Amino acid sequence: MFPGIEAYDVEVTVAERDVREALAVRPDDVEAAEELSFARNVFLPLTTACRYTCTYCTYYDPPGQATLMTPEEVRETCRRGAAAGCTEALFTFGDDPDERYTEIHDELAELGHDSIHTYLREVCEIALAEGLLPHSNPGDQTYEEMAAVADVNASMGVMLETTAEVQAHGGPRSKVPGQRLNTIANAGKHGIPFTTGVLVGLGETWRDRAESLLAIRELDRRYGHVQEVIVQPVTDNERWDGGSPSTATMRRAVAMARAVLPESVSVQVPPNLMDARDVVDCGIDDLGGVSPVTDDHVNPEYAWPALRELEDVADYAGVPLRERLPTYERYLDETWLSERVLAALDASDEAGERYRAVRADA
Repeated sequence: MFPGIEAYDVEVTVAERDVREALAVRPDDVEAAEELSFARNVFLPLTTACRYTCTYCTYYDPPGQATLMTPEEVRETCRRGAAAGCTEALFTFGDDPDERYTEIHDELAELGHDSIHTYLREVCEIALAEGLLPHSNPGDQTYEEMAAVADVNASMGVMLETTAEVQAHGGPRSKVPGQRLNTIANAGKHGIPFTTGVLVGLGETWRDRAESLLAIRELDRRYGHVQEVIVQPVTDNERWDGGSPSTATMRRAVAMARAVLPESVSVQVPPNLMDARDVVDCGIDDLGGVSPVTDDHVNPEYAWPALRELEDVADYAGVPLRERLPTYERYLDETWLSERVLAALDASDEAGERYRAVRADA
């Protein structure tokens, strides 16, 4: 059992034998993927308010400085993304803003909302109307909060980060692994295609990394909803000077993820946070969502690579590069998606044609 998990309606355990097997994995034990994929998105930071103050994160702003995107700003950004050929609207915000962020609550009230989660539903509807498929990454969500937005999302996500208690999460507002595991399980209960991942370099041990990946595998075995796992290095920024993991560490971590996870689950490294060519032989098959029109607001010091750079990675690996939707192909049916999202995929307008063109190239 992992820290804090007893407070949540989820049970995840891993077998010692599985941990030992994961720890034994090295890059030579896995095979390179036969192709690489990516998604074209717009990044919409709905608010920079967050209850947590993780020491490696530059996303959150202190109370009094946090902002809230307006519906008009969301609509304009989605329109620019659709015009640039994007298919995904990536919504993200810090975990539930609490009483410290009175300005955010006031802004939400002016927009007719008493919760950031109900506002999320409104902006997802805007994205659908503007021809983009919503993929929301709203941090921890209860079963009820997720139910409020499940039918207007093509997929969702949250980074598990680690199942360990690390100092980087420390302080009075510390993340608890049980919260993250509970959110991943809630997505499975709702049948939502889901992306999660681990952070490498937070102060976690190799055993912690193995246990984190095995916990994700256990939840996917239960619900079959994990479509992708990101293996992401912590990078230096204005709040973190603890350094980044070495290339050798990332190669081993990526290989461990590929060996531990089912073949159906994609493994990604963010190409703006490390040179993906260093790990293309370790089992990655995806380069994530990149945007031709917006910044990476979680890692603003690290620009998205251009499409040409992704093509260079694929050329280096000697494999084809293909575009994908925010929802992986095997989830594009009524078992996983709502009628609302399926209607968008089948629409006869320009957005529907764009979705079909991406699928045709898969």
